[in-house]
Amino acid sequence: MVIVTTIRREVLTLPTAELGPDNPLPPLRPLDEAHRMDDRDREDLPRDMARQIGYEPLRSLLPTRVRDGYDRDRAPRAIDALVIENDRLRATVLPALGGRIASLVHKPTDRELLYRNPVLQPANFALNGAWFSGGIEWNIGATGHTTLSCSPVHAARVPAPDGGEMLRLWEWERLRDLPFQVDLWLPDGSDFLHVGVRIRNPHEKPAPTYWWSNIAVPEERRVLAPASEAWHFGYERRLRRVPVPSYDGVDRSHPLNSPYAADYFYEIPDARRRWIAALDADGHGLVQTSTDALRGRKLFVWGTGSGGRRWQDWLTEPGTGGYCEIQAGLARTQLEHIRLDPESEVSWLEAYGPLDAEAEGEWPAAVDRAEARLETALPRADLDAAYTAWKPYADTEPGEILATGSGWGALEVLRTDWKLPGTPFDESTLGEAQAPWAALLRSGALPEPRRVRPPGETLVAPHWRDMLETAPATPLTEYHLGVSQWHAGDRAQAVRSWERALELAPSLWPLLRCLAVADQESGNHERAADRYTEAFADLCHERRDAGESWTAATAALGREAVEALLRVRRVADARAVWEMLHPATRERGRFLLLQAELLLAEGRRDDAWAVFADGFEVADLREGAESIGRLWARLTDEPLPARYDFRMRPETR
Repeated sequence: MVIVTTIRREVLTLPTAELGPDNPLPPLRPLDEAHRMDDRDREDLPRDMARQIGYEPLRSLLPTRVRDGYDRDRAPRAIDALVIENDRLRATVLPALGGRIASLVHKPTDRELLYRNPVLQPANFALNGAWFSGGIEWNIGATGHTTLSCSPVHAARVPAPDGGEMLRLWEWERLRDLPFQVDLWLPDGSDFLHVGVRIRNPHEKPAPTYWWSNIAVPEERRVLAPASEAWHFGYERRLRRVPVPSYDGVDRSHPLNSPYAADYFYEIPDARRRWIAALDADGHGLVQTSTDALRGRKLFVWGTGSGGRRWQDWLTEPGTGGYCEIQAGLARTQLEHIRLDPESEVSWLEAYGPLDAEAEGEWPAAVDRAEARLETALPRADLDAAYTAWKPYADTEPGEILATGSGWGALEVLRTDWKLPGTPFDESTLGEAQAPWAALLRSGALPEPRRVRPPGETLVAPHWRDMLETAPATPLTEYHLGVSQWHAGDRAQAVRSWERALELAPSLWPLLRCLAVADQESGNHERAADRYTEAFADLCHERRDAGESWTAATAALGREAVEALLRVRRVADARAVWEMLHPATRERGRFLLLQAELLLAEGRRDDAWAVFADGFEVADLREGAESIGRLWARLTDEPLPARYDFRMRPETR
């Protein structure tokens, strides 16, 4: 019996750590991104790669916020899912979590083709913090995991090219101000999930564009791609060309052969079909292929070192198996951004499905066998034809709405009256976060809040900055204007805006904190410490309750204040701030690490050691961060315990 493609709702129950509130402090500091290359390597790069690495790298997280309110206390929680299924494949999609494909099952063999994480544990890997591992994620915006990793996207049913149904996902990516869509469909009887992707630039200026589809697969695989060379990038931030599959006497196509975490960006010849596969010892696994616009292919491995294994346990449930990532992107490496011309778009078609081929043996023969099997299962010409068939349907208006994303796209459409066929950003999706900006758009003035609370998000694009500059100069407007000016690089004017607002502002702490950051960035750390002390005292006086938003503000500002005071060795003042934090905040792992540093600064080495001995987990430890190891080295010459070892690069000597 023929089973037609269906789309249905489902609820997954997984051990899940709550995301918690976002950090309410605007991220004014330069982006702390591990994926930046050493400048000394640039002169040896191909010209187009060097140009795209230098083209508009992301320098700020604004207008997004940092997501650091999560913890590591997991409990069974219901997660809304959408399932698209035919008689061959079943894909499970999480619309509230960036549209992640959590599972892809080949029904005839009952094989899970992806690494399916048995838990949902946020960790600090996305550009703005919270991210989780497993499945297939859609990375748009800039180098790194998208800010939408743990955010909702819009979803709806849409007619498919073969007369069935597609599942459309779409959202507005805020770092680059670009709308995008992901269309998933399963042609009748197909072993391949088809994924049509489109990114649009509706602006009158070119925009830097970035995309990498990130596929997690079990690490006990051999990864194959049609390349004899790759660009190796490790956490030493060096980019260099290496042979594939082996260098330094080690076959790197087996993820468990690499000692340290690393990226391998494959140099695929221009005329060669774009694909990458991960196959087990029996030759079974997953293949991803695409039309030629999606040029790059990559393997990421955690490595076999203690730090890489610790991260594997950190992101999942210990003992449930590790994973590696195979990826596909618009450029050869993830360090690059491509130019998207004004009022234009870029689109392509991807396909995901099972592949059976002998993966072991000599590299060229293994690659040729896999490619031949792929050509039999899904001919390159058929994939190109499917892309051509899909393109007219990309503009089809959605039918039944299955999930709702943010209101930021609706705000931009309200501002511009842009027509974006296929991806409606309806005014009904505007919410509390967009309300003051919609009022500014309609009336020319930012409304004053009805109650005392931490200020909302700041929009920083030039058109919003222009509106703020012409709006009545209330303290709240000056605050947001200063943040927008800071983002634009006009730091002196930002400081003037914040200083003007201080004269009449009912809430001083948001302005004082911004000025403290400005002092730090200009090297005036003593004045920054003074302003942080004053800001934290003002916040503690102003906060109205122990609710989520005030607690998040107190934790975020308190942490920055303690760090600023320790930097200038004002230990007693740092202790005073520490004592004013909420007791529950002081018990969080991030703050226990800060407490150990404070105790060491006070000369209480044994007490600092006791913090480590009692144990703590820094839930939002940043990818590549070495802060725990550095503090441990100040305490003792003993080896770093495995539970605190998150090192992702060789030790420097």
